[in-house]
Amino acid sequence: MHHTLSLPALAAALLLSTAAPAALAWNTLDGKAPLIIAHRGASGLLPEHTLEAYAKAIELGANYIEPDLVMTKDGVLVARHEPTIGATTNVGSIAAFADRKRTKTVDGVTSSDWYVEDFTLAELKTLRAVQPRANRPQQYNGQFQVPTLDEVIALAKQKSLETGRTIGIYPELKHSTYMQGVSQGLGFSKTYFEDKLVSTLHAAYGNDRNAPVFIQSFEVRNLQYLNTRTDIKLVQLVDADDVNPDGSLSLVAPYAQPADVVAAGGKLSFADLVSPVGLSMVATYADGIGPWKPYLLKTVADGVDRNGDGVVNGKDRLVLGSTGVIEAAHKNGLLVHTWTMRDDGGLLGFSDGKSEIEAYLKLGVDGVFTDFTATGVTALAAVPEPETYALMTAGLALLWAAKRRREQDKK
Repeated sequence: MHHTLSLPALAAALLLSTAAPAALAWNTLDGKAPLIIAHRGASGLLPEHTLEAYAKAIELGANYIEPDLVMTKDGVLVARHEPTIGATTNVGSIAAFADRKRTKTVDGVTSSDWYVEDFTLAELKTLRAVQPRANRPQQYNGQFQVPTLDEVIALAKQKSLETGRTIGIYPELKHSTYMQGVSQGLGFSKTYFEDKLVSTLHAAYGNDRNAPVFIQSFEVRNLQYLNTRTDIKLVQLVDADDVNPDGSLSLVAPYAQPADVVAAGGKLSFADLVSPVGLSMVATYADGIGPWKPYLLKTVADGVDRNGDGVVNGKDRLVLGSTGVIEAAHKNGLLVHTWTMRDDGGLLGFSDGKSEIEAYLKLGVDGVFTDFTATGVTALAAVPEPETYALMTAGLALLWAAKRRREQDKK
């Protein structure tokens, strides 16, 4: 007589035997679930880079919140997407600041606007944030302040305690080469921008590679400099101007090269950074890469109206599959965090934001930046860990075999 496990007992044994592999089932660099990173906070719902937008993103389940950093006249790091604040605050309607409008050139782009570095923190705090995208909710305009980096850190720590989840921060140093000139013009050292970030982060989290912090930049030399100053994780961002119909990346200034490379007269392009040689170079000073999503998933504009809405646009692009960049980055020990996922625009090959995020999670990205945190969280929950399919199949096969043996025992 053969001894066989009952089906319930076998199922329980199967769960126990597969528990350890299931924890390492994602095809991310470290086997852990990908991160949902709130791009400028819950910027699809509330004015970007405000404590309220960050808090909303945390409430919706974000793992990390992203403050883009610029610097005030008195050397305080604050969260704004650009040094220019005309589109993201109500400064244009404040008569007292009408004479602060300036024409400046940032990384080759000249614009007339109000610049953060021409305001003290006290002055900046009198302004209120507005939603820069007309197709997004406008009812919160004029309510929320511009937060400092210190305030963002305090919020992340407070929410970590309240939720029982570790809420990380993902600061970006905006336009470091430009900020070097600003720093010197204000009487600070050339590297004040980077040094101030490091000292602030070390005071809050320690000089710890395992701190819930990533520092990101589109430039190279500032990350190389930071690599000598901190053990906190660094991420090299990779930009482009557009994606061509054939799926290749368009590289047009100022989105063709890192700004510091341009300033030094170098030839290194953003595309070079994700080449085999480029990735091996990035691995010498950074822990990850942050490429624009077309670098990772190839799509082609072939003129077919795939979703049948009568309009052929980015949503209808034919999805061909991985470009190999994720796999190559992982071989170099680099994390891959891609951007930006938006429910209301920029969809490439997908009709909705959830489907797009799901596709990138299945490719093996280690994190996604999204304006709509809830969509990212929902997509993450909808994607089975890549090995789960194999585990389920193996489990069914074992159950079927046990059933056959039990039937044979009865004969």
